[in-house]
Amino acid sequence: MTDQGSPRAGRRPITSRSEVEHAAFELFARQGFERTTVEDIAQAAGIGRRTFFRYFPSKNDIAWGDFDGELRRMRKQLAEYPPEVPLIEAIREALVDFNRVDPDEAPWHRRRMELILTTPALQAHSTLRYAAWRQVLAEFVAVRLDVTPDSLAPQAIAYATLGVALAAYEQWLRSPQTELHDLLAAGVRELSAAVG
Repeated sequence: MTDQGSPRAGRRPITSRSEVEHAAFELFARQGFERTTVEDIAQAAGIGRRTFFRYFPSKNDIAWGDFDGELRRMRKQLAEYPPEVPLIEAIREALVDFNRVDPDEAPWHRRRMELILTTPALQAHSTLRYAAWRQVLAEFVAVRLDVTPDSLAPQAIAYATLGVALAAYEQWLRSPQTELHDLLAAGVRELSAAVG
Protein backbone atom coordinates (compact mmCIF):
# COMPACT_ATOMS: atom_id res chain seq x y z
CA MET A 1 0.00 0.00 0.00
CA THR A 2 1.35 3.45 -0.90
CA ASP A 3 1.11 6.64 1.07
CA GLN A 4 -1.16 8.88 -1.03
CA GLY A 5 0.23 11.98 0.68
CA SER A 6 3.73 11.41 -0.73
CA PRO A 7 4.79 13.19 -3.92
CA ARG A 8 5.53 11.04 -6.94
CA ALA A 9 9.16 9.99 -7.23
CA GLY A 10 11.30 11.92 -9.70
CA ARG A 11 9.04 14.95 -9.90
CA ARG A 12 8.84 18.04 -7.76
CA PRO A 13 5.29 18.47 -6.51
CA ILE A 14 4.94 22.15 -7.44
CA THR A 15 6.58 24.49 -9.91
CA SER A 16 5.45 28.08 -9.87
CA ARG A 17 5.04 30.41 -12.81
CA SER A 18 7.91 32.45 -11.36
CA GLU A 19 10.18 29.39 -11.29
CA VAL A 20 9.43 28.74 -14.96
CA GLU A 21 10.20 32.39 -15.78
CA HIS A 22 13.49 32.30 -13.87
CA ALA A 23 14.54 29.05 -15.56
CA ALA A 24 13.70 30.56 -18.95
CA PHE A 25 15.64 33.75 -18.29
CA GLU A 26 18.69 31.75 -17.23
CA LEU A 27 18.50 29.85 -20.51
CA PHE A 28 17.93 33.03 -22.54
CA ALA A 29 21.09 34.50 -20.97
CA ARG A 30 23.15 31.40 -21.80
CA GLN A 31 21.73 30.34 -25.16
CA GLY A 32 19.92 33.40 -26.46
CA PHE A 33 16.17 33.80 -26.80
CA GLU A 34 15.87 32.35 -30.30
CA ARG A 35 17.99 29.27 -29.59
CA THR A 36 16.06 28.38 -26.44
CA THR A 37 13.12 26.06 -27.03
CA VAL A 38 10.00 25.45 -25.00
CA GLU A 39 11.35 21.95 -24.37
CA ASP A 40 14.59 23.42 -22.96
CA ILE A 41 12.61 25.66 -20.60
CA ALA A 42 10.29 22.86 -19.48
CA GLN A 43 13.23 20.57 -18.78
CA ALA A 44 15.10 23.27 -16.83
CA ALA A 45 11.96 23.98 -14.78
CA GLY A 46 11.35 20.28 -14.14
CA ILE A 47 7.99 20.22 -15.91
CA GLY A 48 6.57 18.72 -19.07
CA ARG A 49 5.82 20.59 -22.28
CA ARG A 50 2.06 20.44 -21.65
CA THR A 51 2.53 21.88 -18.18
CA PHE A 52 4.60 24.71 -19.66
CA PHE A 53 1.62 25.69 -21.81
CA ARG A 54 -0.61 25.83 -18.73
CA TYR A 55 1.63 28.64 -17.47
CA PHE A 56 2.32 30.45 -20.76
CA PRO A 57 0.59 30.42 -24.16
CA SER A 58 3.98 30.74 -25.89
CA LYS A 59 7.67 31.25 -25.27
CA ASN A 60 7.21 34.93 -26.18
CA ASP A 61 4.77 35.36 -23.30
CA ILE A 62 7.45 34.52 -20.74
CA ALA A 63 9.13 37.84 -21.41
CA TRP A 64 5.95 39.69 -20.47
CA GLY A 65 5.28 37.98 -17.13
CA ASP A 66 1.79 38.62 -15.78
CA PHE A 67 1.10 41.45 -18.23
CA ASP A 68 -2.61 40.67 -18.51
CA GLY A 69 -3.03 40.77 -14.74
CA GLU A 70 -1.15 44.07 -14.59
CA LEU A 71 -3.42 45.48 -17.31
CA ARG A 72 -6.50 44.49 -15.30
CA ARG A 73 -5.04 46.24 -12.25
CA MET A 74 -4.27 49.36 -14.29
CA ARG A 75 -7.80 49.45 -15.75
CA LYS A 76 -9.25 49.17 -12.24
CA GLN A 77 -6.92 51.86 -10.87
CA LEU A 78 -7.80 54.29 -13.67
CA ALA A 79 -11.52 53.67 -13.18
CA GLU A 80 -11.21 54.54 -9.49
CA TYR A 81 -9.76 58.03 -10.03
CA PRO A 82 -12.35 60.66 -9.15
CA PRO A 83 -13.08 63.19 -11.91
CA GLU A 84 -11.41 65.99 -9.95
CA VAL A 85 -7.99 64.30 -10.30
CA PRO A 86 -6.39 65.99 -13.33
CA LEU A 87 -6.04 63.69 -16.35
CA ILE A 88 -2.26 64.02 -16.58
CA GLU A 89 -1.87 63.30 -12.85
CA ALA A 90 -3.98 60.14 -13.12
CA ILE A 91 -1.95 59.01 -16.15
CA ARG A 92 1.35 59.68 -14.36
CA GLU A 93 0.31 57.77 -11.24
CA ALA A 94 -1.08 54.86 -13.24
CA LEU A 95 2.05 54.67 -15.41
CA VAL A 96 4.35 54.66 -12.39
CA ASP A 97 2.20 52.12 -10.51
CA PHE A 98 1.89 49.84 -13.55
CA ASN A 99 5.68 49.72 -13.81
CA ARG A 100 6.44 49.59 -10.09
CA VAL A 101 8.77 46.72 -9.25
CA ASP A 102 9.60 45.26 -5.87
CA PRO A 103 13.29 46.06 -5.20
CA ASP A 104 14.05 42.35 -4.88
CA GLU A 105 12.63 41.78 -8.36
CA ALA A 106 14.38 44.76 -10.01
CA PRO A 107 17.27 42.68 -11.42
CA TRP A 108 14.79 40.25 -13.00
CA HIS A 109 12.68 43.11 -14.31
CA ARG A 110 15.77 44.73 -15.82
CA ARG A 111 16.57 41.45 -17.59
CA ARG A 112 12.96 41.19 -18.73
CA MET A 113 12.90 44.67 -20.21
CA GLU A 114 16.30 44.31 -21.84
CA LEU A 115 15.04 41.14 -23.50
CA ILE A 116 11.79 42.78 -24.66
CA LEU A 117 13.50 45.90 -26.00
CA THR A 118 16.48 44.25 -27.68
CA THR A 119 15.24 40.92 -29.07
CA PRO A 120 14.05 41.20 -32.68
CA ALA A 121 12.06 37.96 -32.37
CA LEU A 122 9.90 39.60 -29.69
CA GLN A 123 9.05 42.78 -31.59
CA ALA A 124 5.84 41.52 -33.25
CA HIS A 125 4.62 40.12 -29.95
CA SER A 126 5.54 43.36 -28.20
CA THR A 127 3.42 45.30 -30.69
CA LEU A 128 0.37 43.29 -29.59
CA ARG A 129 1.12 43.90 -25.91
CA TYR A 130 1.68 47.63 -26.47
CA ALA A 131 -1.63 47.84 -28.35
CA ALA A 132 -3.49 46.26 -25.42
CA TRP A 133 -1.80 48.67 -23.00
CA ARG A 134 -2.63 51.70 -25.17
CA GLN A 135 -6.24 50.56 -25.42
CA VAL A 136 -6.67 50.55 -21.65
CA LEU A 137 -5.27 54.06 -21.42
CA ALA A 138 -7.26 55.32 -24.44
CA GLU A 139 -10.50 54.04 -22.90
CA PHE A 140 -9.77 55.96 -19.69
CA VAL A 141 -8.89 59.15 -21.56
CA ALA A 142 -11.99 58.81 -23.73
CA VAL A 143 -14.24 58.70 -20.66
CA ARG A 144 -12.54 61.80 -19.28
CA LEU A 145 -12.86 63.69 -22.57
CA ASP A 146 -16.33 62.35 -23.38
CA VAL A 147 -15.27 60.96 -26.75
CA THR A 148 -14.84 57.46 -28.16
CA PRO A 149 -11.61 55.56 -27.43
CA ASP A 150 -10.71 55.52 -31.13
CA SER A 151 -10.89 59.33 -31.35
CA LEU A 152 -7.67 61.17 -32.06
CA ALA A 153 -7.07 62.64 -28.58
CA PRO A 154 -7.29 59.37 -26.57
CA GLN A 155 -5.17 57.57 -29.16
CA ALA A 156 -2.55 60.33 -29.29
CA ILE A 157 -2.32 60.49 -25.50
CA ALA A 158 -2.02 56.70 -25.25
CA TYR A 159 0.73 56.57 -27.90
CA ALA A 160 2.59 59.48 -26.28
CA THR A 161 2.41 57.86 -22.84
CA LEU A 162 3.73 54.59 -24.24
CA GLY A 163 6.58 56.59 -25.78
CA VAL A 164 7.35 58.06 -22.36
CA ALA A 165 7.41 54.56 -20.84
CA LEU A 166 9.73 53.18 -23.53
CA ALA A 167 12.08 56.17 -23.27
CA ALA A 168 12.18 55.79 -19.48
CA TYR A 169 12.95 52.08 -19.77
CA GLU A 170 15.74 52.65 -22.26
CA GLN A 171 17.26 55.28 -19.95
CA TRP A 172 16.90 52.92 -16.98
CA LEU A 173 18.69 50.15 -18.83
CA ARG A 174 21.54 52.49 -19.82
CA SER A 175 21.83 54.01 -16.33
CA PRO A 176 21.39 51.31 -13.68
CA GLN A 177 21.81 53.79 -10.82
CA THR A 178 18.56 55.57 -11.79
CA GLU A 179 15.16 54.74 -10.35
CA LEU A 180 12.60 53.62 -12.91
CA HIS A 181 9.63 55.27 -11.21
CA ASP A 182 11.50 58.61 -11.12
CA LEU A 183 12.22 58.37 -14.85
CA LEU A 184 8.59 57.52 -15.64
CA ALA A 185 7.22 60.40 -13.55
CA ALA A 186 9.77 62.82 -15.02
CA GLY A 187 8.90 61.68 -18.53
CA VAL A 188 5.21 62.45 -18.02
CA ARG A 189 6.09 65.85 -16.56
CA GLU A 190 8.35 66.58 -19.56
CA LEU A 191 5.63 65.56 -21.98
CA SER A 192 3.03 67.63 -20.17
CA ALA A 193 5.29 70.69 -20.09
CA ALA A 194 6.22 70.30 -23.75
CA VAL A 195 2.64 70.11 -25.01
CA GLY A 196 1.09 72.06 -22.13
